[in-house]
Formats: sequence, structure tokens, C-alpha cells
Amino acid sequence: MSDTHSAHSHHHHDHANLTGNIKLAFFLNVLFTVIELIGGLLTNSTAILADAIHDLGDSIALGQAWYFQHLTKNAGTQRYTYGFKRFTLLSALINIVILLISAVYVLSEAIPRLMNPQSSHAEGMIFLAILGIAVNGFAVLRLSKSQNINARVVSLHLLEDVLGWVAILLVALVLMFKDIPILDPLLAIFITLYILWGTVKNLKKTVNLLLQAVPDESDVSLLTRDIEKVANIERAHHVHVWSLDGEQHVLTAHLVTTRPLNADEYADIKKIISEIIIRHGFFHSTIELEWPEEACRIGDNQCHLDEHWAQAPLHRASLSHGSADHGHVHPHA
Repeated sequence: MSDTHSAHSHHHHDHANLTGNIKLAFFLNVLFTVIELIGGLLTNSTAILADAIHDLGDSIALGQAWYFQHLTKNAGTQRYTYGFKRFTLLSALINIVILLISAVYVLSEAIPRLMNPQSSHAEGMIFLAILGIAVNGFAVLRLSKSQNINARVVSLHLLEDVLGWVAILLVALVLMFKDIPILDPLLAIFITLYILWGTVKNLKKTVNLLLQAVPDESDVSLLTRDIEKVANIERAHHVHVWSLDGEQHVLTAHLVTTRPLNADEYADIKKIISEIIIRHGFFHSTIELEWPEEACRIGDNQCHLDEHWAQAPLHRASLSHGSADHGHVHPHA
């Protein structure tokens, strides 16, 4: 009893620490993004403005991580039965649109400066770069110790910011001793193109998730073959795989049995299928079993049974797998 309470308290404490660290990183990033935008204008540095856009995107990502880390404590509702994981796609789309518009703006400022370079305030750039390395580095250290996937992703975002500020610091140091104003717009263009590259990749992934494409790490053919190897399973069809948020995947399938099965045989199939589902990393699954003579209800014809099977006490069952450790059999009359 005491050990259970202690473990629960420890888990709650870890969750609270993680949420607190993400919250701290969010406010630090938002505050510093505002400082960057003002500093970029004051120092006449397009490179700092470009990095401010990068930090703006990270601020949105951090806000999303903080919000959804908090929501993970809540179960699904009657309206959102899968929970709130899919809301991250809406946030991702907003993030992408903001980054694309901002990147176009920075490029419109930086590209003309290649033809007509303007001097930047090197000392101010150095100060902002050191501050940027310190702020983002502190946030990275706070989050890097966590094993949570959410914290790791956020930590990588912030580490990219640290490296970006190191590049700005190096350029600013050069500008302190050499009058090469074209370095600033060149760095701004490089940072912006890097942002665009990542944004386009995220856009492609987000669109695929919204269109319920099969996740890249899921192999439907291999999954189907594994299922069809199960005893008393003749074939699988209507196998559909999609993802809630890119991490938690969902599976639905219809399985045709070789013959009518008794309760023990159903239980055996349920256990084996659950093991396959776990091995393939699915968060949720629903598997429907059909008799050999039964026409699939999703096919061209409505599901019908011959008179013999219609009189049987149990003519069809559905296996629902809601987590990695349990499933349920739902008989249909």
C-alpha cells in the first residue's frame, strides 16, 4: 500500500516537474523572442530577425507542448472519445502558417541587402547572441534530463536555437573587426532557408496525418501477413492504419475465420492478435471477426448469414484493443 502510494506520488511529482520545466521554457522563449524582435530592429540585423522567427515557432511549439502535456492528464470526452492528442495537428498547422509568412518577410528584407549591404551593430549582436545562448542553454539543461518524448522534442528545438545563436555570435565577432556587412543577410537567408526546410517537412507530415495516411513506421503488408498466420484466420481485409498525432497509432481490420469458432478459440485469437498489435506499436485497435460464409457489411452487399449461422447463439465477435494490455470481445446478436 505504502509502496503503491509512493510510486504514484513519484509519478505525479515527475509529471509536475516536466510540465513546470516546459512552462518555464515557454515563458523564457516568448520573452526572449520579443527581445530578439526589438534587438533585431535596433541592431539592423536581419540574421537576428530570422532567428527571432525561429524562436517564435519554437514558442508556439513550447506552448503546444505545455498545453497538451497538461491535457494528457484528462481522459477522452463523449465528444472527443480519443482524447485531445489530435488537437496538436491544429496547433502544428497554425505554427506552420506563421513560420511560412514570417520566413517570406525575412527573405524579403534580407535578399535586397545582398545587393545593397547595410552595416549592423556588431556589439549589440554579440550581447543578444550571448543572452540567447544563455537563455536557451538553460532551458535545454532543464529539459534534457527528462525521459519524456515531449520534453526531448522540445529540448532538441531549443538546442537548435543555441546553435543558431552561436552562428550569430561568430558573425558578429567577425563584423567587430572586419567591415563585411553582407555576412548578416547571408546568415539571415541561411537561417530562414533552414527554417523553411523544417517547416515544409512538418507540413508534409501534418497533411499526411490529417489525411489519415499510414504512418511511415507502420508496415501494413507485414502486419497483415502476421495476422493471417494466426490459427483459424483465413484472411484479413479492410485493414486500416492511421495516427492520432504521429505517435499514437490506430488499427481497424476485418478478419475472416476458417470456420465457426467456439468461445475458447475466440479467446486464443484475442490473445494472439493482442500480442501482434503490441508488437506493431498500436495505441488503439478494433478487430472484427467474420464467418467464412458471411458477406462483409462494408462490401457491395449487406452482411448476410445463411439460415444455419443465423440461428447460432454467437455468430460474430469483435475484438477491441484499447491499450497495450487489454482487449474485449463484443458479441453481436
